[in-house]
Amino acid sequence: MTTAKPTPEGQVSDAVRGNWVDRHAPAWSRPYLRLSRADRPIGTWLLLLPCWWGLALAMLHDGRAGLSDLWIGIGCGLGAWLMRGAGCTWNDITDRRIDAGVARTRSRPIPSGQVTARQAAVWMAIQSLVAFAILLTFHPNAILLGILSLGPVAIYPFAKRFTWWPQVFLGLAFNWGALLAWTAHTGSLGWPPVVLYLAGIAWTLFYDTIYAHQDKEDDALIGVKSTARLFEDRTPVWLRRFLILSVSLMGVAVLGAMLPGANPLSLVLALAGPWAFGWHLAWQLRRLDTEDHDRLLMLFRSNRDAGLLALPFFAVALAV
Repeated sequence: MTTAKPTPEGQVSDAVRGNWVDRHAPAWSRPYLRLSRADRPIGTWLLLLPCWWGLALAMLHDGRAGLSDLWIGIGCGLGAWLMRGAGCTWNDITDRRIDAGVARTRSRPIPSGQVTARQAAVWMAIQSLVAFAILLTFHPNAILLGILSLGPVAIYPFAKRFTWWPQVFLGLAFNWGALLAWTAHTGSLGWPPVVLYLAGIAWTLFYDTIYAHQDKEDDALIGVKSTARLFEDRTPVWLRRFLILSVSLMGVAVLGAMLPGANPLSLVLALAGPWAFGWHLAWQLRRLDTEDHDRLLMLFRSNRDAGLLALPFFAVALAV
């Protein structure tokens, strides 16, 4: 007879089972790491991947790649972890009463009583300050963009109170790194990273609509809006539109970054990146079942792989 393993004290309901926070982190640190979603790393990936897309396209644009770009990539990784943590902490502070009324979120640290809102605010400030210190190592124009990114981050938690499209505001915040990383490499902004940014927003609409279907019943009871509630049975139709838009815009961004004068083989390889990305989104769409919460969570998490698929093609195109 198999005995079920006890759930670690304070574990959040949708955390990855057996995650390092619940198993290995010191007990005093766990509530704060849970606020930062360190037990649910997918959000860090979704914030980081547009940064790496933007950096890769910037290198394809001017054909330069050096040690400074290695630091940009690492700095974006550290910054994504910290700013995702700060943003999620802010989200949990503003949503603490809503989270208490939703089955999936009432186990989060603030509504479950693991930390107070004041303690969470101090933790948010610490994460933000460390991220700002990393940002200061980038080009001055990238620093300015990093500061401007705080606007969408601050607004997003309130969006579901006044619009059926809160996923747009999440996309504005989560894909800002495409602009920042391009500018960190080149020193200035151009239209290709703006198009890439729009591609990322369409991608966010795709994956976060899938995610939001987990909460649609509770959201309806407490009056919270989302694209999942707006689209209802037409969700597959809308997801297909977001897929096409995201892949098309990423392709245009690649063309804009590399033309004129691109090596034809390099251009074809780079354009295979959006194709591979779109193939994964199409696979998700075929597997979609909006009433199966386990599958919804699995598909949402699989977007790490979708976003990563484009990068090897960008890297090989740069090497050609």
